[in-house]
Amino acid sequence: MSKVSRQNKGRKFHLISKVGRVEKSVEAHSGAVLAGRWNSEGTALATVGEDGQVKIWSKSGMLRSTLAQQGTPVYSVAWGPDSEKVLYTSGKQLIIKPLQPNVKLLQWKAHDGLILKTDWNSVNELILSAGEDCKYKVWDSYGHLLYSSQPHEYPITSVAWSGDGELFAVGSFHTLRLCDKTGWSYALEKPNTGSIFNIAWSVDGTQLAGACGNGHVIFAHVVEQRWEWKNFEITLIKRRTMQVHNVINDAVDLLEFRDRVIKASLNYGHLVVSTSLQCYVFSTNNWNTPLIFDLKEGTVTLILQAERHFLLVDGGGLYLYSYEGRLISSPKFPGMRTDILNAQTVSLSNDTLAVKDKADEKVIYIFDAISGKPLGDGKSLTHKTEIVEIALDQKGLTNERKIAFIDKNRDLYITSVKRFGKEQKIVKIGTMVQTLAWNDTSNLLCGIQDTHFTVWYYPNTVYVDKDLLTKTLYEKDASDFSKNPQIVHFVGNQITIRRADGSLIHINISPYPVILHEYVSSSKWEDAVRLCRFVKDQTMWACLAAMAVANKDMATAEIAYASIGEIDKVQYINFIKDLPSKESRMAHILLFSGNTQEAETLLLQTGLIYQAIQVNINLYNWDRALELAVKHKTHVDTVLAYRQKFLEDFGKKETNKRFLQYAEGLEVDWNKIKAKIEMEIAKERERAAASATVRASVTVQQ
Repeated sequence: MSKVSRQNKGRKFHLISKVGRVEKSVEAHSGAVLAGRWNSEGTALATVGEDGQVKIWSKSGMLRSTLAQQGTPVYSVAWGPDSEKVLYTSGKQLIIKPLQPNVKLLQWKAHDGLILKTDWNSVNELILSAGEDCKYKVWDSYGHLLYSSQPHEYPITSVAWSGDGELFAVGSFHTLRLCDKTGWSYALEKPNTGSIFNIAWSVDGTQLAGACGNGHVIFAHVVEQRWEWKNFEITLIKRRTMQVHNVINDAVDLLEFRDRVIKASLNYGHLVVSTSLQCYVFSTNNWNTPLIFDLKEGTVTLILQAERHFLLVDGGGLYLYSYEGRLISSPKFPGMRTDILNAQTVSLSNDTLAVKDKADEKVIYIFDAISGKPLGDGKSLTHKTEIVEIALDQKGLTNERKIAFIDKNRDLYITSVKRFGKEQKIVKIGTMVQTLAWNDTSNLLCGIQDTHFTVWYYPNTVYVDKDLLTKTLYEKDASDFSKNPQIVHFVGNQITIRRADGSLIHINISPYPVILHEYVSSSKWEDAVRLCRFVKDQTMWACLAAMAVANKDMATAEIAYASIGEIDKVQYINFIKDLPSKESRMAHILLFSGNTQEAETLLLQTGLIYQAIQVNINLYNWDRALELAVKHKTHVDTVLAYRQKFLEDFGKKETNKRFLQYAEGLEVDWNKIKAKIEMEIAKERERAAASATVRASVTVQQ
């Protein structure tokens, strides 16, 4: 790939090869060329100049278009994440201009002084700007201000994102600052450089170079990064050295690496470290003998961990490894671009990998972690609006695996990852959610909703009894977390939250919900009931009620519902328990959870036609009840009788043509209908008894 340079006082830019030979010089602007940027694919070059023009060039230096003509010099330019838009400065204004003609541009006042520099990151899609008003600012791609610095002593002359979008650097007179993507500052250096006019990061994001006003080039390295998990604190004290601190016994270990550390992750009892050439896997039980293997491709840009394995993302693809260093799978999907993935758009559990599609942000690809193949019927998960953040729950069976995601409207949804044929339910469980995290040992979900910190003790409640959802929540005022806090960890019963100023807050929740999840996962229902009686908390009883119904333990469900005063549901559970056949009981448990279609399908598949018709009558699904009766040539008169009684109770006359057609010449005889119903119930009892006899016989033979 050719490189581009510019002359401050010249009208040309030069295309230079890797060996430093000038391949081509192009007369680009009528005044000085002030900035030039390649798009992410390296297929197009944008230049801006003193003449106020914004131009797009091919990689061979041919002019493609003049995108804009300003009345004032344009000092900086940046490509949008999709290379379909260009961001440039115009005095105090920032302008986003799409490449397509006749598409509306976005323009806003960003600073009180001349804007000198801007940058746009392709991973987090955030915009940086810096100006003569001595401030630097962070914006989203719609022009909403996310962070504004305090005024510095001198104008800000340079800003630049690191490749992964986690950090950015700020340059000014005798000043170099390292910042988090949310704006707060990690470090401030005061080198004797004059103004730093331009900053460029290395591909791996571990070092940067700055062009200085005194004619020198300054080099800086990112150190003192920290990782925490339970009782361990790990700090990158040098480029190739980590310090491990066990806060329980105050023990300190030093980890030395052959090459500089690029990425690291600490979770689930393992530290995974990638250098420029190798990957190291340490167990927290033994820091002396790491497992080491060579990396196949280039720089690792993301490490994600689950309990059984971890994911490495680099320029070549997605690679899932066991903690023994064995390559498990390497999932792929259409149009895959690994360079723009981050922890918000990729999620990993013991059996599932989820990746948000960047080309269509309404789509999530879901893979079996072991085989690397798409889960279910191979179809991706599609939402109605763009998705911002995704997260998989960590415990339980694959069939019960859930994914939570936040969309562009900041609504929180949950759905199953196992998707076959019919459309799966995507259910909204929260609004105005800024950040979320699943617990590492149980399927508790936490998030920050507007001014409240919320923990969903059992999010699956929405699929069991959605009326109970609000009773299974823990809420706490979050106004003291300041603006835009981020959840860092949810380990055990402790949540770590980073505030907008970079400080960490630790919140402890009750340990009992985690214990309840453990009891239920082990089917220790008596222990679960004893725990709820000991704690005497309505939230715990509500969780147990939903868990019991989900696991079809109706005896426990009855106790739990009674404890929270849901008498109508207790009565329905008793009705279910008295049903003669297992199939009827299963169907009514499905009905209890609102799964009408599944209940009807189960009854029809097992030959319980009348029961399927009666379910629709009870739900006033009259058209469906009549349709089933006509199709199976049974109980048409039963449906018509119940329909007639229903209309009489409300003083209405029949207007449905289909019902009028079948009622013509038919006289309702309730005695006859009751006899038929009793016969159906008797047949079901006989069938259930016969089935029980067969099961007993099989058990004896075994």
